[in-house]
Amino acid sequence: MSVKTYKPTTPSRRHMSVSGFDGVDKKARPERKLTQVLKKHSGRNSYGRITVRHKGGGERRKYRIIDWKRDKHDVAGTVLRLEYDPNRSAFIALIEYPDNERRYILAPVGLNKGDSVISSTSADIKPGNALPITNIPVGTVIHNIELYPGKGAQLVRSAGTSAQLMAKEGSMAQVRLPSGEYRLVRVECTATIGQVGNVDHANISLGKAGRKRHMGIRPTVRGSVMNPNDHPHGGGEGKSPVGRPGPVTPWGKPALGYKTRKKKNRTNKFIVKRRGSKS
Repeated sequence: MSVKTYKPTTPSRRHMSVSGFDGVDKKARPERKLTQVLKKHSGRNSYGRITVRHKGGGERRKYRIIDWKRDKHDVAGTVLRLEYDPNRSAFIALIEYPDNERRYILAPVGLNKGDSVISSTSADIKPGNALPITNIPVGTVIHNIELYPGKGAQLVRSAGTSAQLMAKEGSMAQVRLPSGEYRLVRVECTATIGQVGNVDHANISLGKAGRKRHMGIRPTVRGSVMNPNDHPHGGGEGKSPVGRPGPVTPWGKPALGYKTRKKKNRTNKFIVKRRGSKS
């Protein structure tokens, strides 16, 4: 994928860039039967109180129903087109099967219009095909990984990400995730071959505050410019340090280096090596 830049006709255009949308049908309307209304909550809970800050506004959009389970087995489908999805960083591919059923899947690198994809235990090892991990050779690059057989893909779904199958032993397989974490996954779980497309998504510069507002993200005000009664970082003459051993949230909880994972989490046993670990 390429990144498109602009001539600096305005201050915001100077730093703005967008995806080149290589191979993506930019004029295609989403498949009507595969969309549904996406209700906005602006970070409010059922009482109307803000529980997630900095959300609100944004462009109206519809949710595209993605086939995370890939449960149409042993039936080859044809890629009709690649589409933009406003709800995720990756592009999506519209697949049509011989019975005229259509489904959306994440578009991996190398998948193009007219290609054939299949979900099968005997599928070829090529981008877009889905297989149980037990049938995937060690060393293969994969994405869309299930954690529980039949539940649907939960891991490695963002643009440009990929995992690698490192080993298989008995009923478990060892997978290296994009974060560097090594994790055990059951071999009956399904994964898709290849790397998620739109690799250059990380290189795009928004260029102006308005594009962030279009995404439904409102401004974030730094605590250090607030008053002491509004934030623990506030107050002081001039540009003051936070006045604490480390940065905290408006409610005094540590903002950095604060582990939120439960220490007795039942899935801890499946993590072989944590991300950032040097051992």
